[in-house]
Amino acid sequence: MALAITRKRVGEALAVRGWGGQSAAMWKALALMAPFALPFPALAGPLVGVEGDIFVLGEVHDNPAHHVAQAEAVSDIAPRAVVFEMLTPEQAARVTDTLLADPEALGAALAWEESGWPDFAMYYPIFVAARGAEIIGGAVPRDRTMGVLENGLAASFGDAADLFGLTDPLPEEELATRLNLQMEAHCGKLPVEMLPDMVDIQRLRDAVLARAAITAEAETGGPVAVIAGNGHVREDWGVPAYIARVAPELTVVTLGQGEDGGTPDGGFAVTIDAPGVDRGDPCAVFE
Repeated sequence: MALAITRKRVGEALAVRGWGGQSAAMWKALALMAPFALPFPALAGPLVGVEGDIFVLGEVHDNPAHHVAQAEAVSDIAPRAVVFEMLTPEQAARVTDTLLADPEALGAALAWEESGWPDFAMYYPIFVAARGAEIIGGAVPRDRTMGVLENGLAASFGDAADLFGLTDPLPEEELATRLNLQMEAHCGKLPVEMLPDMVDIQRLRDAVLARAAITAEAETGGPVAVIAGNGHVREDWGVPAYIARVAPELTVVTLGQGEDGGTPDGGFAVTIDAPGVDRGDPCAVFE
């Protein structure tokens, strides 16, 4: 995974376009425009001129500005396939050119409202920007996710689990870090004995997304874009790490998106920032 070369190219592109220090006012304006996005973005995106085989584009799921940036990045990339963390393969197969012209019909066809993801209006511009690309579902169906608890990580992934490193235990330091992250993500309310399973489920989701991206690149010739949360996009142990392990010949470009000046953890080729959103008390749901 030629990340050193990628970072150089990214740096040159950002310098030319003036990206990397966008104003809060601009991002707020873009966020407001998201539900009404045109079939093409009005501004050049964060990855214009950047070359790669697979582009893994992060987000904070409920931040509208992050989805605007992803839509612009997809327009920059002009991918032949787009893998969505939010869609199962069965859902992705429902997407048609006709539905892409009708956000309400597309959202209904995908049963988006029932899925638990944020408002489809935030994600719709990404689908519009991806028009002409194959839409691929990279989500792990719930029964397979729960299968990790009963059958283990490798069995839930299936063939080539060893190739993806899913038969190997994590290094102790990484495991400790990830266990703590899971505890924080669940506001300290998750039983300690469940934390290793949560880490394994995250590993499964990362590996499935990576496999989908690698397969899509092989079948379409690339480039491929992946839409996922920042936690899946991090270079140290997320989707890019699995791609590097299985297909090191591919050039991967990662985009991480922060809020209010913060930088997401894990390492990214490119990071951009946007205003945060008011989420209230995220731990209230556990009370």
